Amino acid sequence: MKYYNYLFFFGFSTPLSENISVKLNASYGDIIRIDPSEIVIFKEAKTFSARVQVLGLSPGHVEITANVSHPNLLDVTDAYVKVTSERSSDIAILSTTVGWIYFVVWSVSFYPQMYENWKRKSVVGLNFDFLLLNLTGFSLYALFNCGLYWIPSIKDQYFERHPHSAIPVLPNDIFFAVHAVVVTLITIVQCFIYERGGQSVSITARCIQVIFFIFLIIVLLTCVFGVLLWLDFLYCCSYVKLAITLIKYVPQAFMNYRRKSTTGWSIGNILCDFTGGVLSVLQMVLDAYNYDDWTSIFGSPTKFGLGFFSILFDIFFMVQHWILYRTPSSKAYDVSSYM
Repeated sequence: MKYYNYLFFFGFSTPLSENISVKLNASYGDIIRIDPSEIVIFKEAKTFSARVQVLGLSPGHVEITANVSHPNLLDVTDAYVKVTSERSSDIAILSTTVGWIYFVVWSVSFYPQMYENWKRKSVVGLNFDFLLLNLTGFSLYALFNCGLYWIPSIKDQYFERHPHSAIPVLPNDIFFAVHAVVVTLITIVQCFIYERGGQSVSITARCIQVIFFIFLIIVLLTCVFGVLLWLDFLYCCSYVKLAITLIKYVPQAFMNYRRKSTTGWSIGNILCDFTGGVLSVLQMVLDAYNYDDWTSIFGSPTKFGLGFFSILFDIFFMVQHWILYRTPSSKAYDVSSYM
């Protein structure tokens, strides 16, 4: 069991006409115990402070809200405190460490492919559809993160819709997304200056991009005319990013199959992506266990499902690289017929 201490402070612009009783309530009483659970503010007080001790009984997430005996004298409608009770602080430290490791690994995962292209002075074997989908996906992800983190009006819309929630974007999310856009653009520049063997973006990928573009333009217009909020536009950008994450590996995997080779496709990229995916899922499991919050995985399966899906594709790429196509066929250096 773990103790938490909170200081509650009230200030009054005019004297109180009578004593006020403030009762503190936990959304789940079996997770924490509040001591004292009731505070009395005497009418003579111009300011008031009280130290409240919270005892963790079991792991979980709890909101502490307040009821007052005279709400016309003291309005605490929007006042709340979020408390997280954990099984073990060691697990929490491990989870944080795992989170930073997979953040670094995923950020580094872009560079093996860039190095492979530079070393070979060729991008033959790197699928251009994959690059285009990656650029679109990470651009929309960066737009979502930056908009929700920096634009006040969108932040207000989020808090109005989720009054007791924090903004689900951290500075490292912004760095990762913007960094991904920049390094993907550099990789695309390499496709113009290095030998590419007649490769180009396929008609299928272009059609998919057009569909996404039309969808976002329609949503954008509905926001301009006030039908939807700008927050909804950012959510739609994130939905397109999720869809791209599900399909972006398919062109590269199919290209490797047609060429019977993974030459030009960096296995270092896959190893980093696989490591990051495994650690991402591991962090979710650690947090779910530590806070007894399995709904964070099974109640909202998007992040877990995408991480698991990426891991499966990474395993498939490893099988292609080390088992199926260890010896490149004669088709490995002729990709023009697959465009």
